[in-house]
Amino acid sequence: MIIEAILESFIYRNETNGYSVAALSNGLKAVGILSNIKVGEKLKLTGELETHPKFGQQFKVESYSIVLPTTTDGIIKYLGSGLIKGVGPATAEKIVEAFQEETLEILDNDSSRLLEVEGIGKKKLELIKKSWDEQKAVKDVMIYLQSFDISPAYAMKIFQVYGRNSIRKVQENPYQLTYDIWGIGFRTADKIGKSVGFTDEHPYRLKSGILYSLNNAANDGHVFLPLKELVQRCLELIEVDLSDSLLFFREMEDDGLIKIIGDNIYLTYYYHAERSIENKINVLLSTSCKLSQAQLDSIKLRTDFYSEEQLEAIRNSLLHKILILTGGPGTGKTTALKGIIDSHKQLGKKIMLAAPTGRAAKRMSEVIGMEAKTIHRLLEYNPKDNFFMVNENEPLNADLLVVDEVSMIDTILMHNLLAALDNETTLILVGDVDQLPSVGCGNILHDLIESGKIPTAMLTKIFRQAEESQIVVNAHRINKGELPVFSNGALSDFYFIHEADTAKIPELIIDLCTKRLPEKYGFDPVKDIQVLTPMYKGETGVDNLNSVQQSILNNSDICLSRGDKLLKLGDKVIQLRNNYDKDIYNGDIGIITKIDNENQKLEVEFGNKLVPYQFSELDDIALSYAITVHKSQGSEYPCVVMPITTAHYVMLQRNLLYTAVTRAKNMMILIGSKQALTMAIGNKKSRKRYTSLFASY
Repeated sequence: MIIEAILESFIYRNETNGYSVAALSNGLKAVGILSNIKVGEKLKLTGELETHPKFGQQFKVESYSIVLPTTTDGIIKYLGSGLIKGVGPATAEKIVEAFQEETLEILDNDSSRLLEVEGIGKKKLELIKKSWDEQKAVKDVMIYLQSFDISPAYAMKIFQVYGRNSIRKVQENPYQLTYDIWGIGFRTADKIGKSVGFTDEHPYRLKSGILYSLNNAANDGHVFLPLKELVQRCLELIEVDLSDSLLFFREMEDDGLIKIIGDNIYLTYYYHAERSIENKINVLLSTSCKLSQAQLDSIKLRTDFYSEEQLEAIRNSLLHKILILTGGPGTGKTTALKGIIDSHKQLGKKIMLAAPTGRAAKRMSEVIGMEAKTIHRLLEYNPKDNFFMVNENEPLNADLLVVDEVSMIDTILMHNLLAALDNETTLILVGDVDQLPSVGCGNILHDLIESGKIPTAMLTKIFRQAEESQIVVNAHRINKGELPVFSNGALSDFYFIHEADTAKIPELIIDLCTKRLPEKYGFDPVKDIQVLTPMYKGETGVDNLNSVQQSILNNSDICLSRGDKLLKLGDKVIQLRNNYDKDIYNGDIGIITKIDNENQKLEVEFGNKLVPYQFSELDDIALSYAITVHKSQGSEYPCVVMPITTAHYVMLQRNLLYTAVTRAKNMMILIGSKQALTMAIGNKKSRKRYTSLFASY
């Protein structure tokens, strides 16, 4: 059945996949994928009428096309709808007045005649022409990709990268999408590949499957994969056995895509990044400190103020070009670090501080009393060119560089940091090796300490003031494999609430966050309390806890809805990806301060900084009343509430629980079962990462 009607309004629209419910001028509701169309456009729809038990008669859309208007009134409405940049209702009326029913043909074939219209000069003509051509090209691309279940949002991303060549590029090598378009994986590319005639063993397909498997492994923290494991992963993904394909792997190595070392397969840049880290550290280890005995003697230290471990750390920072400072909470890392910085200041050294994330840098600034920068800011990262302006050719101008939260730094970032370090600069690496490793590939701090090559100050003494905190004491107990001690008195800062029924835990969390903790301790439910959980799914996962908390904590009517994502004015949100243009980083948490549905914009306040977002960037943020423990790395919160249940058994690991507990500044509350707590503490086997930093081959 074919019908023609004008799109009057959208009743529902999912921006991600294009699924819509739309009101038509003939009184019907159209239901289906309706991408890149606007209210007021005339549509030719193919489909069938059906009767929904709840919503009544509707037209189920199988395909559609846009019918260009033929009357002058229709053309004015069409052009003035915001479809074309530089053309509003008034300009549209002038254009149509000049060219009447021939207007659209003029736009297609002789757009330079628009200069005949009053108010349109050469600059505006170029804007109109470019926008009109893009609209046509985008529609063609979206219609083509729609048959492969590629959402309008991703079709637009493809168009932004490939432009008018999008369809040709996709047909020539759909597997290239997995490298060029963030968010498109092998299976999506493979669906297109099979549709346009690529065989299972086509080299493009095999190469893409191998690289995709290695990239997925990197996302799991691995720098390389043993050949057998890579072959198995590829078999599951592409259903081709590569056991006897060493020649194909060698060809990929010759092309510079991978590196084969023994039975291990690396993505080339990860292999070279590890070797670069080793080389620079070896240079630092072999470079002598040029301090005279007189200079060392001139440094004034209050020996009664520091422990022997701290004094040793300070001395070693003066005697070596590289030092690792590590220890758990309450062991005086900050005090030792202040002593190191003070000693180098007395020698007139130029000092710089850095951390991997914005929030970690902010914390470092607060506790040290000096400005700390993110590593990307320190190295003057240029996102447009994906390039660090500070590098081996233009190194850092510093005598001492102190880097905090090193456990969070992945292989690539450490490679870039060390490449930018002058050989005469002293490097202090600070972190807690028992916390979760980086989200990216590698296990840098662990591997450097395990190598035994680098001078390491391991602080173990818990200071008296810290001993008064149950959070500190229990963090160390957990790290040693012991159950925490609970004192449910009024002065405690660490509580365990037993609840074996997982279904009841969300309600308990809401009660704590909205009533008990604010009323008894004065915590702000949004700004002070952070719910941490091991996983996204399930009743006590991130998704459900965010939905429940949002419904209770935020009753604002000002909101936006995109598919299953609902955001309200005043919501607490987290940045999901590094955005160097906006100087906002993965894990940064802020509050939505403005929602402008008309102009499709919102604003988020991160600390003292207002950051604008287009609605097209909504994939970059999510609710953060609850976040995963991994996302909390490098942060500290006045109060942490964490569900711990056997439903999370896959993620119940000692270092995950330890990391969560060490995020709490003033209060830590665990809710769940003793069985789950015991499981987590007893599980020291965090998932092995394949790394080879300072490994012997």
